[in-house]
Formats: sequence, structure tokens, C-alpha cells
Amino acid sequence: MPAERLLPTTEAEDLLDLVREIAREELAPHAAEHEEHERFPREKFRLLGRSGLLGLPYPEEFGGGALPYEVYLQALEEVASAWMSVGVGLSVHVMSCYALATFGTDEQRARWLPDALAGDLLGGYALSESHAGSDAAALSTRAARDGDEYVVNGTKAWITHAGVADFYTLMARTSDDGGRGISCFLAPGRVEGLTAAPPERKMGLTGSTTAQLTFEDVRLAADRLVGAEGDGLKIALSALDSGRLGIAACAVGLAQAALDEAVAYAKTRTQFGRAIIDFQGLEFLLADMAAAVDSARATYLDGARRRDRGLPFRRQAAVAKLVCTDAAMRVTTDAVQVLGGAGYTRDFPVERYMREAKVLQIFEGTNQIQRLVIGRELRR
Repeated sequence: MPAERLLPTTEAEDLLDLVREIAREELAPHAAEHEEHERFPREKFRLLGRSGLLGLPYPEEFGGGALPYEVYLQALEEVASAWMSVGVGLSVHVMSCYALATFGTDEQRARWLPDALAGDLLGGYALSESHAGSDAAALSTRAARDGDEYVVNGTKAWITHAGVADFYTLMARTSDDGGRGISCFLAPGRVEGLTAAPPERKMGLTGSTTAQLTFEDVRLAADRLVGAEGDGLKIALSALDSGRLGIAACAVGLAQAALDEAVAYAKTRTQFGRAIIDFQGLEFLLADMAAAVDSARATYLDGARRRDRGLPFRRQAAVAKLVCTDAAMRVTTDAVQVLGGAGYTRDFPVERYMREAKVLQIFEGTNQIQRLVIGRELRR
């Protein structure tokens, strides 16, 4: 059953109907096969671009939908509910466009943003390094100015869409001044000196390519600097606030899919002459799963509505990421329990949902980091 939503306009309701149709007919039927064979669904992102879904929160003048985050995130949730790798990829792409759309010059936005929002260009977000994950300010990839160019050297780790992206929002060090020495660049996906390692062998999200990126004397034109030198960490953290809301929405979509599968199974599976949903022990388990999904959705919508109104939302984004991803882990695990032995097989999707849920507690800042963010905001 589709999630019940309170949307702000009839146009938003029509959009969600379109997203559900795409999710039902174009995404869900292909998810299991792509995930099993670890095949990246590039064509699905082109479809999302043609449908206007890659630029929902960005300005109309560049081909975006100019929709509030409250609506964009609910559309994202529907995509993730049908196919988690595509939902996460959509969230990463939108976050990869954030620096350009928010901090880029008018010339930069006019040059690159329309193709990104149309799906002709797919983005990646190159911040993390093997020794600089939670401690982003410790990154060591360096961009040295050389006339009208920057020369980039270093290795990025755990990069979604590495090797398949057409551009990367890249954070690199331009001085040794700690966090104030990091700058933001829009790097092309194919340029001499840029290579991607073989994809990581992951327990879930196997249809989403994740790998290391190595920059070896990569030359970037100076006009690919986004913002001023030294603004990179500020840009990165600002992008992550919005990106965490995206991951929260994806987590709720995954949890909703697991809940739906568990309820459908419990209605048809019989034991002792009764459908197992009629047994109170299982009924209560399903009720707790539904409560977790509904309350998690409320947390990301709270953050989104504050963002839409121009209010501070860093703490709310961290709360949403923490609550929603923990809920997804719990609900998907319980869904496997509801299906029993069947849930432990690949004949049903809940085992895949459970594997996919785990990484949600790790990327875009581990849930331990979210607690640090929340605590610091409380101390302010």
C-alpha cells in the first residue's frame, strides 16, 4: 500500500503519482536482477532526468522543478522504496549539484547545471578519503595553483558513482590551514590522470558503484573552482546537511518497502489454520514496524520544512538521519523475522533490504557522528 501523505499542493500530489508510476513500472521490476549481477543502472538515471526528477529542488531557469524539499524528499522516498540503489544515487546526484547551484557563479550555473538536472550528466561527491571520513577536515588530496589551472593529486575513497559519473564535486586542499585550507571544485568525470579503482565488493547496494578515485596530476581549469579558495569545508558541510535529509528519506522508503512486504506475507501465510497476521505476537511486531516508519518519516519532514522556510536545520537533519536509518535497520530486520525461513532466502526481497539498510547507518556521516552534531548544536 502506498504511504499516506499530506502534500502541500495538488501539483505535488500529481508529481507523487508520476513518481509512483515510474517506480512501479520502470524501477521495481528490474531491481533484483541488477542487484544480483551488480549492474549499474545508468539508463534509469537518464529516465529520471527526462522525467524531471533529478532537479526537483533546483531553480526552473536551469531546468529544475523549484519544488520545496518537503516534496522532493517524498518523491525520493518513493524511488528508494522501489529500488534503493537508484534512490541513493538520486540523493547523491542532487547533493553533487548543490555546490554549483548554491555557491557557483551565474556563468558556472548556466554552463553546467542544465545538463546535470536533465540527466545528461551524472554527479558524484568526492569528499571522503581512507584516513578522512568522519574527520573531513583531515583530507589530504591537494589542488596546487599553476597559472590558469589547478593540478590535483590524491585519492578519494568510498565515492558513489566513481568511474561512471560525468562530474565530481571535489573537495581538495589548497593550503595547509586546516579546515580553512580546503576548496571546492567541479571536476569532469573523464580527464587525463583521473582513474577509478575496481568497485568495492559490498554486502548491499550492489547495483550502486562505489570505488576509490585517484587524481594524478589532473589539471582543472581555474574556472572550475566553486566559491572562493578556502570555502570548501563550509560548502561540504552545508551540502551534507541537505544530503542527510536525502539519506533519511531513502531509509524511510526502504523501511516502508520492508513493512509492505511483511504485511502482505503475513496476510497470506497460514499456520494453525489462521493467517499469521491474526496472531497477536506478530500483529504487535508489525505495529511497532509501522510506528517506526511513520515516526521516522515525521523527522525528515520536520527538517525539510525548516529548510524550506530558511530556518536552521542542521540539528534536525542529523536527528532525521539518525532516527530514520536506525529505523530502517530495525524494520528490515524485523521483516526478515516475519517471513521466517523464507525471509532468509533470496526468493523474497527482505533479505536484500536488510543488507541495504546497514550502510545507511554509516555513510553521509556515521550515526555516531550524528550524535556529535546533535550534541554540539545543543551546546550552542
